[in-house]
Amino acid sequence: MSKGTKSIAFYLLMILIFGSLMYLVAKEGESQQLESAITSAYDAPRNLQEGFSLFSTLLVHHIETPIGILLLQIITILLTCRLFGWLFLKLGQPTVIGEIVAGIVLGPSILGHLLPDVSNFLFPLDSLANINILSQFGLILFMFAIGMELDITEVRKKLKETILISHTSTITPFFFGMLTAYYVYGSYANKDTPFLSFALFIGIAMSITAFPVLARIIQEKGLTKTHLGTISLASAANGDITAWCLLAVVVAIAQAGTMLSAIYNIGFSIIYIAFMFFAVRPFLRMVGHIYHNKEVIDKGLVAFMFLLLIISSYLTEILGLHALFGAFIAGVVMPSNIKFRKIMTEKVEDVSLALFLPLFFVSTGLRTEIGLLNSPDLWRMCGIFILVAIAGKFGGAFFSARFVGESTKDSLYIGALMNTRGLMELVVLTIGYEMKILPPPIFVMLVLMTLVTTFMTTPLISFIKFCYKTRDKIIEHKHVEAVAGIFKVLLSFGRASNGQIMLDVAHQMFSHGKNKLEITALHLTVGSDINPLHTDNFEEVSFGPILYGAQKLGIPIQTRYEVSTNASQDICDIVNNEGYDFLLVGAGISMSDLPTDIDANRYRTSFYNRFFKRFKAPESWFYPGALLKDKTKMFIEQSDCPVGVFINRGFVKATNIIIIINSADDLFLLDYARTLLKTTHGSVNIVNQASSTTPGIETINQKLNEFTETIKQATLLPNKDLTPEIFNGHNFMLVSYATWNDISEHRKKALQKMPSTLILSK
Repeated sequence: MSKGTKSIAFYLLMILIFGSLMYLVAKEGESQQLESAITSAYDAPRNLQEGFSLFSTLLVHHIETPIGILLLQIITILLTCRLFGWLFLKLGQPTVIGEIVAGIVLGPSILGHLLPDVSNFLFPLDSLANINILSQFGLILFMFAIGMELDITEVRKKLKETILISHTSTITPFFFGMLTAYYVYGSYANKDTPFLSFALFIGIAMSITAFPVLARIIQEKGLTKTHLGTISLASAANGDITAWCLLAVVVAIAQAGTMLSAIYNIGFSIIYIAFMFFAVRPFLRMVGHIYHNKEVIDKGLVAFMFLLLIISSYLTEILGLHALFGAFIAGVVMPSNIKFRKIMTEKVEDVSLALFLPLFFVSTGLRTEIGLLNSPDLWRMCGIFILVAIAGKFGGAFFSARFVGESTKDSLYIGALMNTRGLMELVVLTIGYEMKILPPPIFVMLVLMTLVTTFMTTPLISFIKFCYKTRDKIIEHKHVEAVAGIFKVLLSFGRASNGQIMLDVAHQMFSHGKNKLEITALHLTVGSDINPLHTDNFEEVSFGPILYGAQKLGIPIQTRYEVSTNASQDICDIVNNEGYDFLLVGAGISMSDLPTDIDANRYRTSFYNRFFKRFKAPESWFYPGALLKDKTKMFIEQSDCPVGVFINRGFVKATNIIIIINSADDLFLLDYARTLLKTTHGSVNIVNQASSTTPGIETINQKLNEFTETIKQATLLPNKDLTPEIFNGHNFMLVSYATWNDISEHRKKALQKMPSTLILSK
């Protein structure tokens, strides 16, 4: 008997023995059960119909339990927030706008108004406390991450340059907010709310800037390392620190009732802040130097950091400053070691952003009942709040930037960026609402102000850019003229490993051209919520192989890293606006022969054929060949320069080249082949697919004959149909975009054996 058979026999014997023993225990136990248990057993379902009825009753009961309702709420909230975030991302807006709108849609303003029964079932009043608690905990984690994003050392370096901008753009809207509060206090504030508390909260609500949203907008616009981006980020960081300290004072005064009563709160708060910066921060600095990689940061250290976060939040809560301020300070005093901060934000940010913050948006939306603004006067007041907020923040930032010597254009940009409020504003409003300082109508007005000022940032930046477009084009034109005699290639790659290979392609294709070769390697990280702390790490990892390759080839190369929400469009914009002579992009996994890419393509095609083909879903969603076709078309149609789309199939060196000629329009490939042969000293075979009826056949034959006569390494193959065998012995193919479309549509089998390929446009 084999070992496998023995194992099966032993397994069956164990099941039989212990199954029999369990049956005997169950029968013996039934003889000892109470009368009530016997009655319950008799009431058990006796057929499938009764069983289903009991199952349905229990199912409804489980759905309506507190945990069942909470999980259903979380599922609904996450799906709705992701949907609206995606929609607003397509509109060129930060996803946070979509998530705020999703919260309002799920609240009484939309869902509660249109489907009250669904709203009451999904968000019963007694269940809202659970969402609020979870959202508050998520905010604590988020504010901790925001504190870590603020590098105090960098803020201090830019302090002299930005303190006027940041503080003017804070104090100006603060004053206008208090002035507005003076006029609306008698009509709209709660009668038992002190004027000082009300006015201070309106002022702080007007003066806040959303540093996280601002940082991501600057990344998406490619401004991170520019003077404008640096000044804007540093000003926002200074302003955020000032605003949160002011908020702490405002909360302390609001809870104490008067300034005199708040002296003790503020005094102990100063002691707390001093302890965090002068005792805790030096200790954590030492920790950061010792523990700076994932290998040595264990669960014990992470638990200690979270304990410090919770203790800091608890102390500020009992001091009357709110727990969020403690979380923010805990993040600020974290070790300045950038690697340590990256690791900690990775552990905190994903959960807080993906799970807890959507709960906060919806909890805010459930409080936002737009129907409360039920009169022209209330809507007029809402408009006044919006205008005051924009005038104070935008105007304060613009005029202070001009005063310190910034150009009019940059000052306008700074004003537009500093006017962004987003999530941070909602945090302030929520605190004021929970403290009953902001009545519901004022709360709704300020939420709408938050939406408008955040939504307008991207269009306003685009408008400013449009206004200065003509002037910028003149400058760019002069720049292009100044670098005449240089052949500029933009090399855009996705995966780091492909960068080095594409550099080899660019070097072999253009290094022996008429003009000096200048290569810029571009890598884009796609996403709207990339943490600024992580971009340097992404940049270092992405450009490592291509920089090594450039050093090995002995050629200079420039690197460029950006965050993008629409990579293809951004690549075309860079090419067109900066005067590049050639765009070289990778085809990704499409048609690749790497084992992992082959598996991915096979599974994707199988998934499409099995589930979506019958519904006639667009093939480009799933089929890599179609994806490549669409991608190539987009680059070629929108780029002002020639484009090459590279398909990597084990490329090393283009020593045995094959060219497919289908029409007279393909003859431009010969010029590329001529330059390529100067570098590789290889050979080229030309397949002439043109027939006697092809327009310009005489020109085609003449040009091909001239080419083979002048280039010794060139051979003209006899006209024959494309088959997989024709690619045997070749390691590189040059093909025009039009011919590629014809081959990929009508001769797919031939491409199974194709070598590495460069699809070219004129």
